[in-house]
Amino acid sequence: MGLYKHIQKVWKQPKKNLGMALREKLIQFRREPATLRIKRPTNLFSARSKGYKAKQGIILIRQRVGRGGHEQAKKTGGRRPKKRSQRMTLAKNYQTIAEERANKKFKNCEVLNSYFVAKDGRNLWYEVILIDRNHPAIKADKRFAGLSSQKGRVYRGKTSSSRKSRGLRKKGKGAEKIRPNRKAHVSIRRKR
Repeated sequence: MGLYKHIQKVWKQPKKNLGMALREKLIQFRREPATLRIKRPTNLFSARSKGYKAKQGIILIRQRVGRGGHEQAKKTGGRRPKKRSQRMTLAKNYQTIAEERANKKFKNCEVLNSYFVAKDGRNLWYEVILIDRNHPAIKADKRFAGLSSQKGRVYRGKTSSSRKSRGLRKKGKGAEKIRPNRKAHVSIRRKR
């Protein structure tokens, strides 16, 4: 078995295989700021499978996102029961939110991908792989040159986690009303 196979095996059951080391990492993660630039990936196998390369122009960010329900702002006017609820159901997943927050801090970069690192009772941690759009090493690389010309991929739902939350992992039978998007098919029905 190669090195990456061993890393993959360890990270499949991190609580069992890492134990105290993972607890210490979580204590360290909690003390750090929500958005932190890091030198090396925590999980090398996941990073490499998502497109990470140890080269200039590629940046790694560890992003913390709070778990739990999201609350809407307090609604004013009216006394109907629908107005009483403040719990909000998001169409986005936490991974997409983490990508957006990382990209907001590093505006000259574009999100390539991200992967899950750890979680506790309050937080989730993701590592986001960013590409510096204007870096000459990125423009010269065939793999990243096309991505560097795109702007706002994460905000337009073009990253892998965004496509998953939009339902675009499905193809063929049962997925007819997903493309171009779910709202498009609702508006077509209303017009008829």
